[in-house]
Amino acid sequence: MRQTGAGSPSPEQGDTTASNAERLGPLGARVYPLEDRQTMSDHQTTTLTIRRPDDWHLHLRDGDMLKGVLPDTSRHFARAIIMPNLVPPVVTTADAEAYRARILAALPAGDRFEPLMTLYLTEHTEAADVAEGKASGLIHAVKLYPAGATTNSHGGVRDLEKVMPVLEKMAEIGLPLCVHGEVTTPEVDIFDREAVFIETVLDPLRRRLPDLKVTMEHVTTQDGVDYIKNADKNLAGSITTHHLIINRNALLVGGIRPHYYCLPVAKREVHRLALRKAATSGDTRFFLGTDSAPHVDPLKECACGCAGVYTSVNTMSCLAHVFEQEGALEKLEAFASRNGPAWYGLPVNEDTITLVRRDEAVAYPAKIETGAGPVTVFDPMFPLHWAVEDAHG
Repeated sequence: MRQTGAGSPSPEQGDTTASNAERLGPLGARVYPLEDRQTMSDHQTTTLTIRRPDDWHLHLRDGDMLKGVLPDTSRHFARAIIMPNLVPPVVTTADAEAYRARILAALPAGDRFEPLMTLYLTEHTEAADVAEGKASGLIHAVKLYPAGATTNSHGGVRDLEKVMPVLEKMAEIGLPLCVHGEVTTPEVDIFDREAVFIETVLDPLRRRLPDLKVTMEHVTTQDGVDYIKNADKNLAGSITTHHLIINRNALLVGGIRPHYYCLPVAKREVHRLALRKAATSGDTRFFLGTDSAPHVDPLKECACGCAGVYTSVNTMSCLAHVFEQEGALEKLEAFASRNGPAWYGLPVNEDTITLVRRDEAVAYPAKIETGAGPVTVFDPMFPLHWAVEDAHG
């Protein structure tokens, strides 16, 4: 990682944006908006070159949607763990091989991108097929969806005992289990699903199969962060871009805002801050998994909207902003480019990308047009000043 720069004025030195950095809230409470907190420190770094990042949790969909969204990922990312929750889902190695071929066929000319395929775990998954997929180099993980937990998860697992032979084989061959870590029982509050999953499902499973490598995907709570930190081995977690930026207020304050609705749902501010601390710490057990999940606008903007936030367009700009806010730009490469490969047993990418900090806000589309329809791009609700300017192959 290389950083270069020239000092930019701090608020005390006359930064004109500083006047918005602190304002009085109700009854005189001081409010520091997320979008302005970056102005509270000197901007010394103006360019940042890091190893090309990977995305360890990505939804590409299929057909026209795949063709429309893939370029936003392949532009900046070298590899991605591809989610298998298509309709029908990717349940066998043969399914994964066919899906991989469709992804590569949709790749823009000149882009180099490697889809890392996964299997959708069902109660009918065969351990032999999983082992063959791993041995062939095609399958990099198996995904556990509790039935009903998220988009296209109705075919997921209801009884963990029925998939135990598969999990035992995975522990034996070192194939990671990626988990959507939420229970779906109706008596559990949606904001508590992750914590209850850890206590009632994940911890007992890991005690039973201590050699099973588990990725807690899209961690959203301090409970999840602490559980990973306290684990002795074989546990890591991916963190999304949007969960570093929004809390549940973004979804609910001032009206229902469907383009911030995702699963797991955004949580209280204390949890967002715990995620930021983990992501920017350099801890090798945390890495980027955007969970970028495109849906066409009519399926988001309706009485029963789909869960998913589309962040592939501006993820690297958002992350540079977050890491700059936290005074941790030097840790961005670890989070986005190094920790994930180490966990999945893959080499770090040799090529690089360069982010440049601009005085003017970076422009990005509010929507992208796909053959399936328009998809709204994640709006962090503040201007972005870091742009990916250069990529070196």
